[in-house]
Amino acid sequence: MKTNKKLTAAVLAAATALSLSINAQAEYVAGEDVTVLQGFKPGGGSDVLAQLVQPYVSKKLGVNFVNEYIPGATGAIAWTRLAKQSKKDGSVISITNTPMLMTNYIMNDAITYNIRELTPIANVVTDPGIAVVAKDSPYNTIEDLLAAAKEKPGRVTVGNSGMGGDDYFTTLLIEKATGLSFKKVPFQGDGPSATAAMGNKIDVSFNNVGTVYSQVQNGTLKALAVFSDKRIDSLPDVPTLKEKGIDVVAGSSRGYSAPAGIPDEARDQLIAAFEALRDDQAFLADAKKRALNIDIVTGDAYGKMFENMEKEFQGIWKEVGTKQQ
Repeated sequence: MKTNKKLTAAVLAAATALSLSINAQAEYVAGEDVTVLQGFKPGGGSDVLAQLVQPYVSKKLGVNFVNEYIPGATGAIAWTRLAKQSKKDGSVISITNTPMLMTNYIMNDAITYNIRELTPIANVVTDPGIAVVAKDSPYNTIEDLLAAAKEKPGRVTVGNSGMGGDDYFTTLLIEKATGLSFKKVPFQGDGPSATAAMGNKIDVSFNNVGTVYSQVQNGTLKALAVFSDKRIDSLPDVPTLKEKGIDVVAGSSRGYSAPAGIPDEARDQLIAAFEALRDDQAFLADAKKRALNIDIVTGDAYGKMFENMEKEFQGIWKEVGTKQQ
């Protein structure tokens, strides 16, 4: 039997290229296992992000992601460990939630880490805020909730993901815009806050769309308002606060950071893996199903986002936070 030498050569070349591609993909400089610190309990916004993103980035880098949940102090325990106690080789990263990444130390001098001790890798999602109540709550509209707060000052309970989180600050901004006051109830993440609202343990949870979207869709939670600039496509019937005359736009951005000082090669490999998500149609379709707004900002631009947000929330806390102390 004659052998087609050109065909054989082409097959060998293709096999070699595939082998090189697989080997290159598996050669992340920090090894095969990457620990991901999560500063909140499972089931919240960080976990939603991890379940969406990490299967795709894992394939691109050829690594196994191992999530380590370290709830407490609105993420500050995890981020202190990231900044001050983790290996600086790219083998440990963390989901970084803003603005709470900065508001933790803006509000509390006892928290000693800051953004300059981190290597920003990539923001992935910017998730609008939302007000949700139990399916059998007496509040069917945002007007109902605000009327109750006016009638019972300081007694309507509003759940948040922890003091300093985006939804905690949303409550402060709504109080400032309306002259109302609420009783703020902190939880260790968005998931526990949503669960408390579902069980009528609190009157309302200020949360994020991506965290509670499935519960709103299946009817176990009612959405009263979103805290976005315009109505969002995934919940077109839910009004914005701005429509109701309350000029508050708020939400949470979530991404990934490493400790400061990791090798440039590790940083560049991580950034490239996250940047590739922009054109990954399977990833984008998966995000759409979960009502997650993809907002990929990487490297130095993500670091600039940190700096701008730090300055913004220093101003907000100076203006409205002193009343909370």
